[in-house]
Amino acid sequence: MEDSQAYKDKKAFFEKVITLYGRNVVIEILEDENIEIHKIHMADSNKTDGAVKQILSLAKKRGLEVFYHNKNALSRISKNAKQDQGVAIDIIAQSYQNANELKSMSSYRLIALDGIQNPQNLGMIVRSCAAGNVDGIILPKKSSAKISPLVIKASAGTLFKIPIYFCNALEDILPSLSDADIYALSSHAKSTIYDVKEGVKSIFVLGNESEGVTPEITTLCNDSIAIPMQRDVESLNVAVTASLIAFMKS
Repeated sequence: MEDSQAYKDKKAFFEKVITLYGRNVVIEILEDENIEIHKIHMADSNKTDGAVKQILSLAKKRGLEVFYHNKNALSRISKNAKQDQGVAIDIIAQSYQNANELKSMSSYRLIALDGIQNPQNLGMIVRSCAAGNVDGIILPKKSSAKISPLVIKASAGTLFKIPIYFCNALEDILPSLSDADIYALSSHAKSTIYDVKEGVKSIFVLGNESEGVTPEITTLCNDSIAIPMQRDVESLNVAVTASLIAFMKS
């Protein structure tokens, strides 16, 4: 029983660990003492000057051990050998949570993302949600952009200011949240965002620019809603749509 609980605790811990890479990114993270760090990884072939010297100095200042690896091992850790620049860092993102936690929540206002693959769009969506009237973002691991330096840059430092609820796919979690009002954003919908009368739980599902919300996910929603468009404009960038939703009055 204790072993089982220990396994669950370990799994829950590592679910919150996000690996980032790149010298400037690692420096920015080390300079932010609000970000909890698990491990720092470095290629043993790096020259200890410039940015690498600064990383080592910051690590020492924070009392953090640096783990050295050969280039191949480091590339397996960073999962981006072309851009890791010989350094990677594991951070503990307390705001990165399992979407199953939503089942026990009594109220929320969420944006769920269906197939958002552009890191810049994801970062801008995070920024708008963090600034607006949104309690969190549901981000599936399947067919979605991953948390990366590009996402952090596009979010302008807001990535860890709002809960991000992860799941494997939206179809895995939405059926268990059926007590919420779930709306799919669609340019073809007859109802609009101004017709929505939100309850204590609401989820707005946004799809990517080329396909929108997939038919499979649309069937799991209570209704489809559109943003009224003028002058024959067909659609908005998904990050702009997220901004409009984020600042709607609930």
